[in-house]
Amino acid sequence: MGFWGYYVVGRSDGPLDALGALADVRDGLALHEERDGGWQVWRRPSEPEVGDMGALARGVAKETGLPALFAFVMGGECVVVEAAAPVGGSWFACLGREAMARYLGADGLVLEDLFLGAREATARAVEWAGEAGLVAQERALADVLHAQQGPSAEELLDRFLDRLGLARL
Repeated sequence: MGFWGYYVVGRSDGPLDALGALADVRDGLALHEERDGGWQVWRRPSEPEVGDMGALARGVAKETGLPALFAFVMGGECVVVEAAAPVGGSWFACLGREAMARYLGADGLVLEDLFLGAREATARAVEWAGEAGLVAQERALADVLHAQQGPSAEELLDRFLDRLGLARL
């Protein structure tokens, strides 16, 4: 079984794990990578019950005044993405649609019960990137959001972040 846990993506003058918004989940957070423009990606292994990622994303966005994103990786197969921005609000999407459909199907749910469709998620992601001062690659983002599966959930997430305009150092 692959990685279970989440990634926190944001920009701050200091380390993200010092933010008050992350106080309840600070233990176990480790800097995964830094990206261009001061963007930070933190990682924390976690059980499937991660809590309210939306509230955490909104808290980070409010505290930093900038968009923030949480991504929960489920067994290395698929990713729940919850993003928030001070002006644009929150949105919810998934990466690795085929695997996510299997997880949800076990509980009698379908993707559309919980997540934006790939087209709407692409539009919201482009807006999020614009508010963050980034230039998203819209068509490439759509491809990632439409992908039924990938080599791994972490690779899909990396592609997603790249296409949002979060350039690697």
